[in-house]
Amino acid sequence: MAAESTASLIQSVDWVAVAPPTIVAVVGLVVLVADLFLSERNKHLLGWISLTGLVAAGLFLLPLTGSGAGRSTFCLSGPRATACSYTVDEFTLVIQLLVIGGALLTALLSLTALKDARNADKELPEGEYWFLLLSSAAGAALLPASRDLATLVVALEVASLPAFALVGLKRGDKRSSEAALKFFLSSVTATAVTLLGVSFVYAATGTMHLTELGEKLGNVDGQLDTLAQTGVVLTLVGFAFKVAAVPFHFWVPDTYVGAPLPVAAYLSVVGKAVGFTGLILVTVVAFPEYADVWGPALAALAALTMTIGNVAALRQQPTRAYSAVRLLAWSSVGQAGYLLVPIAAAGYADRHTDVLETTGATVAYALMYAAVNLGAFAVAALVGRTQKLNRVSDYRGLYAKSPLSALVLAFFLLCLAGLPPGIIGLFAKVTVFSTAVDAGLGWLAVVMAANVVIALYYYLQWTALLFRAPAGEPAKHHVPAPLTAAIAVTAVLGVALSGAPQLVLQFAEHGVR
Repeated sequence: MAAESTASLIQSVDWVAVAPPTIVAVVGLVVLVADLFLSERNKHLLGWISLTGLVAAGLFLLPLTGSGAGRSTFCLSGPRATACSYTVDEFTLVIQLLVIGGALLTALLSLTALKDARNADKELPEGEYWFLLLSSAAGAALLPASRDLATLVVALEVASLPAFALVGLKRGDKRSSEAALKFFLSSVTATAVTLLGVSFVYAATGTMHLTELGEKLGNVDGQLDTLAQTGVVLTLVGFAFKVAAVPFHFWVPDTYVGAPLPVAAYLSVVGKAVGFTGLILVTVVAFPEYADVWGPALAALAALTMTIGNVAALRQQPTRAYSAVRLLAWSSVGQAGYLLVPIAAAGYADRHTDVLETTGATVAYALMYAAVNLGAFAVAALVGRTQKLNRVSDYRGLYAKSPLSALVLAFFLLCLAGLPPGIIGLFAKVTVFSTAVDAGLGWLAVVMAANVVIALYYYLQWTALLFRAPAGEPAKHHVPAPLTAAIAVTAVLGVALSGAPQLVLQFAEHGVR
């Protein structure tokens, strides 16, 4: 019996499967060590090393694309051979592509931001910056492959803890320190709640593996049923903090404003993807037996989140300092509400395939949102180089100053609004809308339709401002090469997805397995 117990702890390791997050983590350590030996004049090389590492991690996704049903590693041997802690399947690859791609675009934005900080003699330590960014990206890339609660929580924290350090990296900046403190407190609270929930679930079932939880939660002893239910609720509350669902969203606006703009862009896309990925895994894979609890709860959160986010974005004053970043922050809260809709609808699905297809709508929407939102932040970073307060009113007449930037930003805003020529944004919203209708959540579909109309106003208001006559003599914007590359890549992605929306909408139609 002891020999059997010992044998069950022996796990296999598939190094090809774990290569993408491992490469990002290793490059982060290389950057940290190299920072000790490079002179101040050569610190910029750390950014290019980081960029190269992210590209290499992305390339290592290619050998995994032919995995079929998936390949797993860190699996228990013996009777529980199917219980694995790390699985690479289509869902994993799509989210890892989103994470690494988002981190890559953030790195391009960061190259310009760090160079501007050096030229302005502002203290923004480059070695620490790149190490923290890569560490967070490694945790974010690990999370979609996590198939047990312990690995899931560790990956979530590895992605989150470096992020709040990045937010507070602008030393001597009160806004940055306040933003980091708010982000830190919310992150610690979410972690504490999540760990408490996970411990309750483990105590009730005796297993950490998500696939086993899906089976054992349906057969919990009557005396432990309340403990299991409490654990499920606490775990979901913890993830609600991570995805900035209302009423756990209070940290978002100040964090985005106080953080370096590339970090705000990273949090809006990669940070959000991490939270929603974890939420999908715990609800659909681990807690399907409690769908009658988390389905209605997430539906209510979705309605509340999209409404509060869009109404707050609507109330932003164009002349207020940093109103452009605040508007994007509140917009991201509203978009989180849309992303919650398919997951809530999964709670009403009768069959496993229905669940996969329903959550596929969230993945499709996340891919669209990642491309266009990073593009909007890239243009905001461009304007912020000359307009330090980055107000919405500062974008008046941008077409006269930088025609291509104005056209690209207008396209991104129309994608977020769901209007042509942003076809991918329209199709993504229709897909999410249809999941609510198919699940019988007609009231949620009505709430979503009303919020889309609210969002149209502030997106179109900002878009119209781009083409108005400038207040003064238009000054040409100098666009550095990394920033140009970030804007160009996101624009090409947005146009390509609008021309061939089936590239991402296939996940909504067939699901991710």
